[in-house]
Amino acid sequence: MFRLNWRMASAAVMAWGLLVLASPSWGQAPTQSAANAHNVVGPTQCAKCHKVEAVIWQHTHHFASFRGMPRSQKAADIARKMGISRIREAGTICSNCHFTSTVQNGQVTPIAGVSCESCHGPGAGYIKIHSNFSGKKKDTETAAERAERWRKSEAAGMIRPSMIYKIAKNCYSCHIVPQEKLVNVGGHAAGSPFEMVSWTQGEIRHNTWYAEGKSNLPAPRNIQRKMYLIGAAVELSESLRAVGKATQNAGYAITMARRAQAAAERLSAINKAVHLPETGEMMAAAASAHLNLNNGPQLNAVADKIDAAAQAFDKKYDGSQLGALDSMIPGPQYYKGKPYAVGGP
Repeated sequence: MFRLNWRMASAAVMAWGLLVLASPSWGQAPTQSAANAHNVVGPTQCAKCHKVEAVIWQHTHHFASFRGMPRSQKAADIARKMGISRIREAGTICSNCHFTSTVQNGQVTPIAGVSCESCHGPGAGYIKIHSNFSGKKKDTETAAERAERWRKSEAAGMIRPSMIYKIAKNCYSCHIVPQEKLVNVGGHAAGSPFEMVSWTQGEIRHNTWYAEGKSNLPAPRNIQRKMYLIGAAVELSESLRAVGKATQNAGYAITMARRAQAAAERLSAINKAVHLPETGEMMAAAASAHLNLNNGPQLNAVADKIDAAAQAFDKKYDGSQLGALDSMIPGPQYYKGKPYAVGGP
């Protein structure tokens, strides 16, 4: 069985072999930059055209987090331990993952829960470009004009649903908690049991645009295959980065090391099934990983190689080559929440 290259050191953590190094310092969570906040237009702007998608969003935990999370006793306990007086405050480790923030009256202000731009990128640069049909009506725009419109939209920061690698990076940036202190001191869970297919095909599924709002079908099988493979790769790279941030032989480091091991084993099974150059590159990189504390540079370098291979895979393959993965892909019984039925309650 494939295994990451553990360096054994402490019987206290048995097989996880995490080294406790001197002079630990808490890692800092990334914050939503003022530049990004300035570029966020907010979900109401997206909803002007994406009406059905907005209704679906309003039935999700992503939407509910804006009001529900700050009222949670569990959240209040975590905030108290972290020294946070206001959970819904821009720039805190809470707002980075649980809210969408924009600039209002010169201040970065949370305005919604996890919303459109959390996944698809801040919209100020692309919202007009992607929706104006090259200045024509939808049925008179040529294929070349449409291709150029999408090229400009992507260049302006739009992450389209077909850009699976970039979507996955956004998902895992929060579903793998990026801050050690939040877990070890605050008592926050180290992450969610996130998996790309089962979570994107559940309650957050909003595959309605090309059906003109008449249906909300699952992603095509070829796309699910790509989601499954890329999700495993990104989970491994993000878990390795998380271990690299760890400074204490405690819950965060141990959980992230276990997550990295599980992701590596899943990716190894995928590699054996499909035998692609890109998955081989991912596994070769992972084999060099040393899951030690304060080992950020080495683990980030390994993660960079895995990410590069995942990006190359995303651009090169359409999923038709991945039929060997079908037995591994989670079915509807594993979807996270119930998909919204268009026209339903």
